Amino acid sequence: MKTEGTQTAPNVVEDVFDGQATGVEVEDAGETHLVIQKPWNPEQIRVSTSAFSLRNILDLIDEESLELAPDFQRGQVWRASQKSLLVESLLLQIPLPAFYFAEDSDGSFRVVDGLQRLSTLHDFVRGGEKSFALTRLDHLKDLEGHRFADLPVPFKRRIYNTQLTVNVIDPSTPREVTYEIFKRINTGGTPLNAQEIRHCMSRPRSRDILKRMTHTHAFDMATGGRLKDHIRMNDREMALRFAAFWLHGLEAYHERPVMESFLMAATEMLDDPNRVPDEQVEALERAFERAMTNAHLVFEEHAFRKWPLGALGRSPINRALFETWSIALADYETADLARRREEIVHSARRRMSRDFEYLDAITSSTADRRRVDYRFTAAAQDAGAGR
Repeated sequence: MKTEGTQTAPNVVEDVFDGQATGVEVEDAGETHLVIQKPWNPEQIRVSTSAFSLRNILDLIDEESLELAPDFQRGQVWRASQKSLLVESLLLQIPLPAFYFAEDSDGSFRVVDGLQRLSTLHDFVRGGEKSFALTRLDHLKDLEGHRFADLPVPFKRRIYNTQLTVNVIDPSTPREVTYEIFKRINTGGTPLNAQEIRHCMSRPRSRDILKRMTHTHAFDMATGGRLKDHIRMNDREMALRFAAFWLHGLEAYHERPVMESFLMAATEMLDDPNRVPDEQVEALERAFERAMTNAHLVFEEHAFRKWPLGALGRSPINRALFETWSIALADYETADLARRREEIVHSARRRMSRDFEYLDAITSSTADRRRVDYRFTAAAQDAGAGR
């Protein structure tokens, strides 16, 4: 360990969303764009523009040919008045901005841009008893309080016949480019973060795996209950980071040292039962639960948080600490860790107090290959303290 005097941990900044603290430290990954590994042939990148009637799109949703990325937390943030104004726009025949769909090889579609708008319209038209009532309309005041079933037939027909412009990304488009398109055209008041984009691009298998991993008592204990069903999907991202390093190993990151690309590759693996069969998924989930149990045993309420010597209070969860310490603790027996707990905690806290290089590795440019290496090595050494 490099010791150059004693310092406290650098300033810890907690991420805030919609005015509320998220419980997770802001991360400076040191990268802003996914690196596309090879030049692509522009002729292979096809985005076609089509017109769909709203009735056609709602039918696609109902028959599960168009996926609205279920379990997407931010999909429910619109107020009733916002939803009503969207419906009023259709009734007034005001064109909506274009939508983006990504087409899969089996002919099904996923929403790339326009998820909230389509979810709102589907809830209103096909929600049945759960359909919301129109409120605070600007122009069609006589329709306030009406659900879809209450509308006069001409208005129902107008909604169904509304033509929506949809840009469809062809399945032959390279995945990295689709991801980049997703990032560029993502609209709305608050852009999606990287994990939210991965969630929308992924298939149900990986989403179900990550949800199971983060819906355990062990995970709640290790994270202090702050991450369950996290509004920015930080819970799923941290589970995915564990899965990526557990499946690939640190060596694979050396070959592709861009965190966004590394995590997207892990998502694709989890979606493919031929690459990660069910038995391996079960082993992954057991290892993750064991890691969470061990992390809480050793660090208690300070698990995955900066905790230098002399620190008061509790810091927010740090992603870099989560990925390294979860991997470091996954293979240890509980009895062994319980016996060495004091030595492990002292070694880790001393490092957070005196090792400047380690503090850099968990604070800034955290996706840098050398810093990833350093913090994984450090966590492994500290986890072995007292043996």
